[in-house]
Amino acid sequence: MTTAHTAMLSKDGARASWRADLILALLATLGFLAVNAWAGFPALTNAGGDNDDLLRLVEVRDLLAGQGWFDLHQYRMGLDGGFVMHWSRLVDAPIAAIVLAVSSLTGNTTLAEDIAQVAWPALLFGLTMVFIIRAARSFAGDGAVLPAVIVGAAALYFIGIFAPGALDHHNVQLMLTVASLSFLLEAPVHRPAALLAGLCAALTLAVGMETAPYVASIGVGVAALFAFDATGERGIARDFGLGFAGVSALVFVATIPVSAWSQAQCDAFSTAQFVVAALTGTGLAAIASIEAARRSRGRRLLSLGVLALVLGAVLFLLFPQCLASPYAELDPRLKTLWLDHIEEAQSLFQLAAHDPAELAARYATPLVAIVLMAQRFVRGGWRRQDSLVAVLLVVAFVVSAWQVRGSTFSIAFAVIPLSAWIAKWRRRAETSPSRSSVLRMAAAWLISMNSIWSGAAQAASAALATGARITSNAGVDPSCQARGSFATLGRLPDTTVLAVSNLGSPILIYSGHRVFAGPYHRNVAGNLLALDAFLGSDAQAGSIARDHHVGLVALCRGNPESQLLAFTAPGGFLAGLMRGNVPEWLEPIADTTGASLELYRVRPNG
Repeated sequence: MTTAHTAMLSKDGARASWRADLILALLATLGFLAVNAWAGFPALTNAGGDNDDLLRLVEVRDLLAGQGWFDLHQYRMGLDGGFVMHWSRLVDAPIAAIVLAVSSLTGNTTLAEDIAQVAWPALLFGLTMVFIIRAARSFAGDGAVLPAVIVGAAALYFIGIFAPGALDHHNVQLMLTVASLSFLLEAPVHRPAALLAGLCAALTLAVGMETAPYVASIGVGVAALFAFDATGERGIARDFGLGFAGVSALVFVATIPVSAWSQAQCDAFSTAQFVVAALTGTGLAAIASIEAARRSRGRRLLSLGVLALVLGAVLFLLFPQCLASPYAELDPRLKTLWLDHIEEAQSLFQLAAHDPAELAARYATPLVAIVLMAQRFVRGGWRRQDSLVAVLLVVAFVVSAWQVRGSTFSIAFAVIPLSAWIAKWRRRAETSPSRSSVLRMAAAWLISMNSIWSGAAQAASAALATGARITSNAGVDPSCQARGSFATLGRLPDTTVLAVSNLGSPILIYSGHRVFAGPYHRNVAGNLLALDAFLGSDAQAGSIARDHHVGLVALCRGNPESQLLAFTAPGGFLAGLMRGNVPEWLEPIADTTGASLELYRVRPNG
């Protein structure tokens, strides 16, 4: 058999495996959609308190209404003039394209938005499934494909960031990060894969800085593999570096206006991230391409060490502000009354203290996967695939210990070694069938499912719980998360609404009003003004309402933020309003008395 014939068979096999994996991912996506359709797509009418999903749709509406591509102001939130959001247009654009296409065909913008809220997360779910399946195949062979489909689909459904209505950028970031890993696993046998891995790594960083630890881990992994195996990894390191630097440059030009090219932003893609990405990518590609730099392991390590020192010096000298904690300069009141109460920003230890059931659901499968990787290392036979998967899995677990939001990545990465584990016991059960092998295979399946851990933990918590069980009326929206709770507000003439930050995005999406507060760290002035009003006296709140042209005050008694602020300042304006003490400068709007969202009009002479 000739070399050309062998290569042709290899290409045919690769195409066949891609077709099979695409079909499996499509089936998983259709199943995912069927489950959500059976539930009635509840997120389309109730976002469950996810302000980010709602504000993303507000941004898309603003973009389609003519707001500039480079203009990221949210004009209807904060003080007069609004504030600049730190999100990327790279996520707004495809969602806006879906809305524009469907509305052009149907003439119904509301329908178009609903379709976009279903189609966009489903598309990302399908793509993520493709790359999880490909990664599992590269990691453990064909036997890991079926477990990857089942365990992967269950994991992505569990973490919730692909549910209908999920327009936030975390699902995009997870898809791109898993894609980068998958392409790197395939890079030794598919030459373009390394370039694509660099492309995906650059894009996920451009979408948001939350993925910086994972992008850095991928880059360090590629560099380390090249340092210790130049023969097999030289082309991979070169192409990854070129892809990473090249796409970073394209993103910089496409999303940053020329007037802001000299401005460094630590929480969004800007000149700081571009300079670091360009130096990293071109530096790695240069070292891999220059014979003198790559000739021996010592020279490779020395060259990479110099590159690391240069990057460190650039960060320290040019962008020292980005080395500090991302919330180091946040006002102490906002940290205490807002940041410390964001669920996804809780640490592992905080979660263990108040929600041990969620702790088991979020951390069990990644921990099992880490143990499996440790066993691989101890038993020997460590491979490049193991290094790439292990470094991302461990880093994601460490990030999740700091903030629970990192568990969405660690759970997804854990699917790869868990699928390999299940595949191993499936083979043993097939080749040497026995009660022991079958039971171990069944145990591997069960242990790999987050829903099993979640159900077991919730059952244990229920069994240990004491006291009366509190039930809620299914027809009531105590936290004011459903679209219907804002119907009356939406019919009132547009004005400025004084409300807690949890209600900021819902008010923008369900009405034409503007607000001061919203749960975003750049909206410091607007959030502080709302706190001053709610925590201060009736007179202070009235003065703020008069000076800032407030037309309405919105009260949601059951919202956790309202309860927190009332507890913090029991003598303040909000606490009094929740007790029924309405100051003279306000008048209740009769239609909302006793509703989930109560509205008060500021008297003209107030």
